[in-house]
Amino acid sequence: MGGLHHVPSISGKNQSMTQLATSADWIAVDWGTSNMRAWAMGADNTVLVHGESPKGMGQLSPPEFEPALLEVVETWLDPEKVTPVIACGMVGARQGWVEADYATTPTAPIAARPTRAPVTDRRIDVFILPGVSQSSPPDVMRGEETQIAGYIAAHHGSSIICLPGTHSKWVEIADGRIARFRTAMTGEVFALLAEKSVLRHSVSTGGWSDDGFAAGVTVGLGEPDILTQLFSIRAASLLEGASAQMSRSRLSGLLIGAELAGTRDYWRGTTVALIGASALSTLYQTALELAGASARQFDAQDMTLAGLCAARSAMEDTQ
Repeated sequence: MGGLHHVPSISGKNQSMTQLATSADWIAVDWGTSNMRAWAMGADNTVLVHGESPKGMGQLSPPEFEPALLEVVETWLDPEKVTPVIACGMVGARQGWVEADYATTPTAPIAARPTRAPVTDRRIDVFILPGVSQSSPPDVMRGEETQIAGYIAAHHGSSIICLPGTHSKWVEIADGRIARFRTAMTGEVFALLAEKSVLRHSVSTGGWSDDGFAAGVTVGLGEPDILTQLFSIRAASLLEGASAQMSRSRLSGLLIGAELAGTRDYWRGTTVALIGASALSTLYQTALELAGASARQFDAQDMTLAGLCAARSAMEDTQ
């Protein structure tokens, strides 16, 4: 795990250097469904250059991954050597470049043997990190395990981690290993309800109400009948003139509150480490505080890069 103390914060400074040619010792890649981010790394795990692409896994067929990668990293490659590329995320899904195996809980978040992707360019050797699976109850993650590895490598705090997102993950860590986890489809359900259901007529705004969110969280935490509570959002807009801003915030709070109600065995009596985008993590922190719990936020990109560095160190140790 050596060299992790050199991992910097992902900042605009790195992004402004994306057009400069450089020679990477290795390349770190976070490849999700919607986009791809890559970092040219020095031998001491310092970031040399940062680049990104809108070509996520969801729009690529297997033969298209290598060209999409080279579009971003071409100028970082030394033609006289093979540069290792370590990638995490949905690039290793069944619909991705090549399917990477799952490690089964309880497990260290990063396995020592990633899956090698097929490439034609002799300047790169691409390794895709495995996801993590759980048999009871059935669950999977892909990409979050790398953020968890980064948190474990850089911090020795909470044993409970929440990774808010489209599919939020609640994870218990024991002895540096993922002991168990649960996935909540909160973000996806919010998008479906706000864009496809009858509630779209009541929540069509980008505005926000802290009071509406707090009210929704409070109800979601204590109300087992969430389906009737959802329709009450529509009724309130029709009968009471509830604003779209209030309704949208209440919907978000109701769903996050219901998620917290279903994961009390994870967060009760402890401080939760939140790894995610700042705005969403702040909502979860507020909701946890309303539930009587506490939380600390950690940047998702920083934790991803730290996890990729941990994977690089693990690979070096096994060579």
